[in-house]
Amino acid sequence: MPILVPDAGPLITLAYAERLDLLQRLGWPVHIVDMVLHKLTRNRTPTSEAIATFIKEHALTVVTTKVWQHYQQRLADTAAGIDAAPRKAGLGELAIQEYMTQLGLEEPAVSAVFLFEDHKIARASFHLPDGVHRISTRAYLSFLEEKGWITSAEAIERLAVHKGRNFSQIRFP
Repeated sequence: MPILVPDAGPLITLAYAERLDLLQRLGWPVHIVDMVLHKLTRNRTPTSEAIATFIKEHALTVVTTKVWQHYQQRLADTAAGIDAAPRKAGLGELAIQEYMTQLGLEEPAVSAVFLFEDHKIARASFHLPDGVHRISTRAYLSFLEEKGWITSAEAIERLAVHKGRNFSQIRFP
């Protein structure tokens, strides 16, 4: 059974639509990477509390990465006046890639699906090991609709947009 690993974008979109439950619709384990969780909850946003509550209530696995540990150390060094503030941009993606690489090195390799929404990920040479696939939020919702598990992928997208989400226009299988 594959592991579903969502990036921040799909979590935000599903939270706006009040459909975070769809992450578990396939019955696969859902793993949240620590840097992604931090990105989603470090500031109060319209979705931060809903996402944090969902992860806690459903006891989703939060994966610890070296990227997170490095970021935490840089924050501590900054607070101690030793170093400048650490960068934040791209660390979620780096942490996800670290975790995907770890899964690919397991014997046997662990199958995973990386759920994303970011144009940069769709167009970048984001290396994923064998057995790890990527799918956009839109494609994931379309798949759930095709299986008859949701009535309309488009309705969920529209609801997220109506509630304030700037949903990606990318169409990627």
